[in-house]
Amino acid sequence: MDKLFDRLQMLEDRYEELGELLSDPEVIADTKRFTELSKEMADLRETVEKYNQYKEVSQRISDDEEMLNEGLDDDEMTEMVKAELADSKDEKQALEEEIKILLIPKDPNDDKNIIMEIRGAAGGDEASLFAGDLFNMYSKYAERQGWSIEVIDRNMTEVGGFKEIAMLINGKNVYSKLKYESGAHRVQRVPVTESAGRVHTSTATVVVMPEAEDVEIELDPKDIRVDVYRSSGAGGQHINKTSSAVRMTHLPTGIVVAMQDQRSQQQNREKAMKILKARVYDYYASQEQDAYDENRKSAVGTGDRSERIRTYNYPQNRVTDHRIGLSLNKLDRIMNGELEDIIDALILFDQTKALEKLQDA
Repeated sequence: MDKLFDRLQMLEDRYEELGELLSDPEVIADTKRFTELSKEMADLRETVEKYNQYKEVSQRISDDEEMLNEGLDDDEMTEMVKAELADSKDEKQALEEEIKILLIPKDPNDDKNIIMEIRGAAGGDEASLFAGDLFNMYSKYAERQGWSIEVIDRNMTEVGGFKEIAMLINGKNVYSKLKYESGAHRVQRVPVTESAGRVHTSTATVVVMPEAEDVEIELDPKDIRVDVYRSSGAGGQHINKTSSAVRMTHLPTGIVVAMQDQRSQQQNREKAMKILKARVYDYYASQEQDAYDENRKSAVGTGDRSERIRTYNYPQNRVTDHRIGLSLNKLDRIMNGELEDIIDALILFDQTKALEKLQDA
């Protein structure tokens, strides 16, 4: 723990320095710097508070042990000190574990909202239906977490599923919990169109991207080509008479976003730009391969979107996450949004691996 304590002392020193900087009139006048330093201080606050608690408990243990070593005349007092000492040692051990978790390098995107894109992949109509099932699953999970969902694009199929659907999920620490969902999801079940009762295998892909803020990525308008055209599909005469659909192309990366789900061109422009920023931000982050592998791609994998991460087996009511070897026989409940057991297991696995790295460093 000595190396960890050295790091904790450095963090406490930095926390105190930030407090002084934030009271400096020059810093206060610089809105951008003041915001950045305030966020850094807020990020350090819990760790520093736990460290101070740890030092207080350690001092209490030292004082109690010294009192017992010197001897006490009162037996009742001796028993009280022993009881306090035992409680303090338990508290110290618990604080050590909490501090270790807090010292794990934090993904800078963890507290962000996300844009999630779900696409039907291999399996035709069944794949699109499964994409719809995944959308419902994540929607119900988001509701359980108290998050809000806004569908920003969808392309439905005739059978009722989705070729693709994109949604913005807003709430507390959304990315930290859903970042592990990127990848290929496989379903094994008897399709509704299967008359012989045979089990088919289909896949859908999920992409989770942190919502990009303007301060993180600025897209030069000269790098974006915007085309407008008439929307197709449902919508009545309004859709046929106006060029409300928008296609945006980011020329340096070739990323294209088409949006026609909203009623007006302005609404489609806003939604398209939101998705474009997220995709371009994600694209550039993934290009920094060394940093990407070390900092963004976790031990359980959040980078390779072709990676088959999970199988949903309907005949056996079983879900298996292949990255951590976890199988749960409650598919019906999981599809109803009860994802906590899977997500908590993924987070714990990731934290355990990160702690091993931290202690070996």
